[in-house]
Amino acid sequence: MKIIDQESFKGTYKGKEVALFTLKNSNGVIAQITNFGAKIVSIFVPDRNGNFADVLQGFDTIDEWLTGFPYFGAICGRYANRIANGKFIIDGEEYHLPINNGPNSLHGGPEGFNNQVFDVVTSDSNSVTLKYKSVDGEEGYPGNLNFSITYTLTNDNELILDYFGTTDTATHVNICSHGFFNLAGCDNNDITGHTMMINSKEYTPVNEVQIPTGEILPVAGTPMDFRENQVIGDHIDDDTDQLKYGAGYDHNWIIDKPLGKLGLAAVYAEPNSGRVMEVFTTQPGIQFYSANWHDGSDVGKGGVPYTKRSAVCLEAQNYPDSPNQSHFPSTLLKPGEEYEESCIYKFSTK
Repeated sequence: MKIIDQESFKGTYKGKEVALFTLKNSNGVIAQITNFGAKIVSIFVPDRNGNFADVLQGFDTIDEWLTGFPYFGAICGRYANRIANGKFIIDGEEYHLPINNGPNSLHGGPEGFNNQVFDVVTSDSNSVTLKYKSVDGEEGYPGNLNFSITYTLTNDNELILDYFGTTDTATHVNICSHGFFNLAGCDNNDITGHTMMINSKEYTPVNEVQIPTGEILPVAGTPMDFRENQVIGDHIDDDTDQLKYGAGYDHNWIIDKPLGKLGLAAVYAEPNSGRVMEVFTTQPGIQFYSANWHDGSDVGKGGVPYTKRSAVCLEAQNYPDSPNQSHFPSTLLKPGEEYEESCIYKFSTK
């Protein structure tokens, strides 16, 4: 896979200029970011022999990004993941959101952050800061939310995502990055032989429409147990309702760390290349999704069709449907408060 040309990203959308930013560190690692949806476009990292590959699914041109699958590399908001029946109540008032995933609202709705052009605040060779004002009533959410994200590529091969937001009215906020990773290279079509560790002893089971039941259950003795490195495909098709509901893994794990503190959430590795990706976050949960609904209809970089289970998503987030589950960590942001979260993707080899 080749580095995407800046010329491939010249254009406008919704009356705003779209741009591509290429970050590079002293080790030759490259991360490309666009202000369309604040999306990560590419991440080039070496294998154990020093051979570089792009490990992130996506497209080659801005036209394909504008019309293709909306969540590749995207920032999802105002609320990442699902909200049951597209509604919640704040201070006695019920708010209604677009329904775009069965009976639920997903990733902030069809006109969520992933489909907006962010303003560029600053950029240099290893960092870019983007901002977006989500106005009161946008996709049904109350309040004017001023949000910014800073991407920083370090010489420790870390891509750091720092989120910041304020609101003038109480609103629910849960923002995540939705990269589709394949550490064998984004032209590889199978992740079932790769390994996963999730730093979690509990998860939130879901019902048939993938809304949390409200239970918090132990992973021990179930296919959800990734406390030690496990081959992803070993139990992905086990005969359990939880795996049937999402056609594989598509669940929220509760990270075993203090609430609000930066900690290790997961370690994803690919044995042949030796590439490893550690995920650290301040968020309380991480959604592991095994690209179960990829069907080959999205033809990505280099003309490669993205097929079922060809990628791994590790979405650092708060729990799904938290606005309707009072015992889950709160996602309510009030005037005078600051939304501050961080996520780090750290790449290495073994």
